[in-house]
Amino acid sequence: MNYTQEVNQTKNIGRQFEEEARDFLMEKGYQILTMNYHSRFGEIDIIAQDDDTIVFIEVKYRSSDKFGHPVETVDFAKQQRILETAKFYIMKTENHNAACRFDVIGIFKGEIEHIENAFGE
Repeated sequence: MNYTQEVNQTKNIGRQFEEEARDFLMEKGYQILTMNYHSRFGEIDIIAQDDDTIVFIEVKYRSSDKFGHPVETVDFAKQQRILETAKFYIMKTENHNAACRFDVIGIFKGEIEHIENAFGE
């Protein structure tokens, strides 16, 4: 398998887990606003609404805990990119007064762990 095929396979696996996280959130009553939102600052896997709160969700999966639990991989730099992208989304959608929250969903060995308010400003 060449490099391009490996990258595409990794993206496909990532999408599969993001769809699993989306389904999990919908079962919990969240309304999905968009997936894979991109700006010049970065990407947010899922943007959803939970009651009156806009929730920005990072989805992480791991097949092994060799490098830590998936939730532990959302480091400070990644958090900052998500925060900047969320600000851009709020500005573009004119939701200036909306309550916001930053969650992380970790998928490991078939289990989904949802951490609400995982980080923020």
